Amino acid sequence: MSKRDPIRRGAVGRGLSLSLAGARAGGAFAFDAALRRLRGEAAGNHERLQREARRFTQRLGELKGSYVKIGQLFALLGEHFLPKPLTDALHELEAGTEPLDWAHMAPLLESALGARLGQLEVDKEPLGAASLAQVHRAKVRASGEQIVLKIQYPELRALIDEDFDAVVRMLRLARWLPAGRDFDSWLGEMRAQLHDEVDYPREQAMAEAVATACLDTDWPVGTLPLKVPRYIADYANADVLAIEYIKGLPVTDPRVSRLPKATRNALGRTMLSLFFAEVFDWGLMQTDPNFGNYLILPRGEGLALLDFGSVRQLSPGFRSGLKQVILGGYQGDHEKVCQGLEVLGCLQPDASEYARDTFARFVEHLLEPLMHPSQLPRELLNRQGEYQWHQSALMQRAGRRAAGSAASRHFDTPSGDFAVIARKLTGVFTFISVLRAEFNGHELLAPYLEANDE
Repeated sequence: MSKRDPIRRGAVGRGLSLSLAGARAGGAFAFDAALRRLRGEAAGNHERLQREARRFTQRLGELKGSYVKIGQLFALLGEHFLPKPLTDALHELEAGTEPLDWAHMAPLLESALGARLGQLEVDKEPLGAASLAQVHRAKVRASGEQIVLKIQYPELRALIDEDFDAVVRMLRLARWLPAGRDFDSWLGEMRAQLHDEVDYPREQAMAEAVATACLDTDWPVGTLPLKVPRYIADYANADVLAIEYIKGLPVTDPRVSRLPKATRNALGRTMLSLFFAEVFDWGLMQTDPNFGNYLILPRGEGLALLDFGSVRQLSPGFRSGLKQVILGGYQGDHEKVCQGLEVLGCLQPDASEYARDTFARFVEHLLEPLMHPSQLPRELLNRQGEYQWHQSALMQRAGRRAAGSAASRHFDTPSGDFAVIARKLTGVFTFISVLRAEFNGHELLAPYLEANDE
């Protein structure tokens, strides 16, 4: 199959192909476990497990479509319960995939838009491609307006449940998935997220809700404008979205690193302010940490938000627990942190005092960039007393502490919602670190602290 062939059809054939890869991987894991028991070894053959995990991941990539997206979801959310060789391999699945030829995409547009397609000039070469869709630039003939068309690959909605079930069957066949009601809840969360991402009317509604929230928010001094692209109903249906074209740069573009420091600081402050608004004010959050969901406007004059398929509404109870964790961590109130972790399904109510103290201190460590400068080691600050996001290496330090905490028997597998927020926070902090921004998050959190005291 050439790289530009259509996504493979036939759920039975796709599932069988994946199950064979899973059986092979499961055999490798079972054989490894048996050898370890015979030898009295605690650790297994890491190279063998890595090889089979990569073989399985390669199979996901070859099958394309929703299988790639499912693999990416397990990579992002499965770190709490999947074997490390598998999550390492799944992280290698590329966010961008080889696009389909125009010969395969043109009939989809013709079927979706009918006569309206004649009102557009569509570039045959895509701007980009992902696991579930690809994007083509277009021009509205009558007005000259530049737009992009996000075109969903064929039959995805019909296949998504069968593909998801095939991956779960494979993981269970390979003995990679734990059993239990809590984990079934995880699978339900992941399945719901997949359905959300192929529900284009929902995506458009979420984009409009975020745009309204942005306009209604009183943003802090020192932040930059947020741009939400306009969705154009005239050229949209269940399989195609038409979106205002926005020119900008990804945060990883070398030109971004050459922007003035004051501009990069303002962009970082904008990203953190957006996170606080999502949690404390809106209850509406973009949960995908992918850098591709943001564009920096050409001269650094603002931040554009893209792709609203992963926007989710946070329940009042979950928001309350998350607020407790953030505010309790900042205030050094261990009991408030632990109460919040219990609400989020992350800490057992009967955990020992030692465990509660350990996890509360971990949260305080993770929230380090939000602390008042007077509470931080001098080496983390620049000469002006501002936090140095990149030089702090916070994510690496937090990762090492998390690995130790998660090994405790007192630490439950966190709820799906909590894991999504943890990934979001990691994405926000990493985005700011890539900008090499230097500023104090305390200044942006302070208004919420004051509101909480009233």
